[in-house]
Amino acid sequence: MRPFQQQLTNAFYAMLALPATAMGFALSVQISALSWLLSTKYGLSIEEVGLVWAAGPIAGIFGQVIFGVLSDNTWFWGGRRRPFIILGGFLAALSLLALPNLGILSDKLGLDAILGVAIVVALALDLSINVGFNPTRSVIADVTPEGVERTKGYTWMQTISGTFGMMAYVIGAIAGKYFLIYFGAGLVLFFTLIPPFFIEEPKDFEEEKKPSGGNGFMEGLLAIRPLWGFLIYAAYRIPVRLLEIEIRHHYMEIFCGVLTVVLIIESLLQKEAGKSASQASLIGFKKVLAAHSFTWIGVQTMFIYMFSFLQYRLPEMNNEQAGSVIDVSFLILNGVAAILPAFILEPITRKAGRVRTHMYCIAIMAVGYAGLWLLGSTPLIIYIFMAVLGIGWAATVSLPFAIMSQKVDKKKMGLFMGLFNLSVVLPQLVASLGVGEFLSGAEDKTLTFLICAICLGISALAWSMVREQKPEEGALDITQPKGGH
Repeated sequence: MRPFQQQLTNAFYAMLALPATAMGFALSVQISALSWLLSTKYGLSIEEVGLVWAAGPIAGIFGQVIFGVLSDNTWFWGGRRRPFIILGGFLAALSLLALPNLGILSDKLGLDAILGVAIVVALALDLSINVGFNPTRSVIADVTPEGVERTKGYTWMQTISGTFGMMAYVIGAIAGKYFLIYFGAGLVLFFTLIPPFFIEEPKDFEEEKKPSGGNGFMEGLLAIRPLWGFLIYAAYRIPVRLLEIEIRHHYMEIFCGVLTVVLIIESLLQKEAGKSASQASLIGFKKVLAAHSFTWIGVQTMFIYMFSFLQYRLPEMNNEQAGSVIDVSFLILNGVAAILPAFILEPITRKAGRVRTHMYCIAIMAVGYAGLWLLGSTPLIIYIFMAVLGIGWAATVSLPFAIMSQKVDKKKMGLFMGLFNLSVVLPQLVASLGVGEFLSGAEDKTLTFLICAICLGISALAWSMVREQKPEEGALDITQPKGGH
């Protein structure tokens, strides 16, 4: 083990953050360029753009859980997480290079179906990111002790990643989308192929207890109970949309919506006091999933449909100008999110706690979305409110990982990171498919940010019901029988 890792120096935290930074940069390139390319170069409608974006959550549903479990139980190239980080980075770089060449790919394949090719490329990109993202986050928990140092690991991750994410939007605004895409491919390769070899992973955790009953799949399914409504909606809506089946009613949407509300309220009202350590951790894990899910409906709605919001609210802008406003907006969002985690949020969590700090940040983000809906009529006002949103974004991409990681069994961190990621990708599907269908039929596209404000307000209320867990409290192992330690 290198001295800078043994001593947990700032240089080590910076090195540890680079693989996650690569995946985050690839995502920033996608956010900056994908909707713009599909709308302007290929002429896809808002609903078709939403369908392409749905490829990411679909990849996340399977990718992060599967590769998380594989990375928990695999050791080669000197690590559990290292092989998947390298593989994910390489594939993500190739997928980025395909983005500006969708037309060429379509012609070479003898197809006249840009939408289909775009979905396949977006799916490949997101699957690649998901191959790498879970291990890049899990390795932080693997090599840092619980408590303050764990929180520091994730806040440094976001500070480094956010700084480069901010740079992505600067490049996009100044040098253009195409240069951003090619630069991003090179950066992703470098940050995933080199840094992992400077991080020594622990090979042996405490020996696992053999499960004395219960099915691992069913236990995992029960652990994500608050997300069942989202899961059923995804299983129903994806084939309906892909097969273009015409349905003239919304019975299933209503059922899934009611089920989601019931299960989330049920999870949030459960009491952890008086329970065994394992049971309390399971309840806490469910509450985190419930609270985090509504954050991502709002955030994904912003990422996908901001271009349509600008076209409606500022019709005098051409496509290039609107694209530039988006780049500057997300530059500001990521700039705030880069500064806050390590230098402001992490010190605050030492006094106020991670859960309470996160709740306040999400509430501030809800206010920012409401401001955009009511007042976002000029680029300057939009930029001001994007800075406000950056406070919530800074917390969203850092603190929940630290909160969640203390509620689960460390030797199964890849699995739980994958399950936790379902509270991101399943709500993203709601934004891509459900919100997209609603906005496509709505004349007033400013409703985009009203939806965001409502979702973030619900999320802040839900986070107020999540209990702060102390490092010494027991962690969840879903392979154990109920009530076990």
